[in-house]
Amino acid sequence: MTVFLSWRHTPWLVLSILSLISYASAHMIEVTASRKECFFEDLHEHDQMTVTYQVGEGGHLDIDFWLTDPENNVLTKHVRQSTGTTSITAEKDGRYEYCFSNQMSTVADKMVSFNVHGIIYVSEEADVIAPVEREIRSLAIGLTSVKDEQEYIVVRERRHRDTAESTCDRVKWWSVLQALVLFAVVAWQVYYLKSFFEVKRVI
Repeated sequence: MTVFLSWRHTPWLVLSILSLISYASAHMIEVTASRKECFFEDLHEHDQMTVTYQVGEGGHLDIDFWLTDPENNVLTKHVRQSTGTTSITAEKDGRYEYCFSNQMSTVADKMVSFNVHGIIYVSEEADVIAPVEREIRSLAIGLTSVKDEQEYIVVRERRHRDTAESTCDRVKWWSVLQALVLFAVVAWQVYYLKSFFEVKRVI
């Protein structure tokens, strides 16, 4: 869920920060092979929007990403990236679309964690902003950045844990295979040496 903060009403500033903490959570989607997933936000001129994403599972951990304006002009494009961040300031009113594409892969599905947040532009001439409101606005932006970093760390930690568990499983089964081969070689040697001591009768 995308959260846009409006600073027009001072009594709601504290509640806005609490809402930011509650709603600025990562979204997790699965982008299947040879497909793409697109989302959009309706922005007004001078509104700001930031998109951060991280590929957590699948293939080589890469994804294509792009963001377009209402006239379908590409504002940002990332090719085969595992993580990325892009920020824009809307130059016109309209629908801004961003897509995650896995069309380069024909087999592997990708799990993508992403977060979208923004700030609604308010002209200082239209509404006088008190110093405390400025500080609260700055704090809210800082909290969003911290939340994005936490989500990035969580995804990376999960990926590293999966890699460590996979490595442990491979070591375990490789050890089992070596033990089986060793027992087979020992059994064959015993059988082969035993044949030298067998008494053969010539009729």
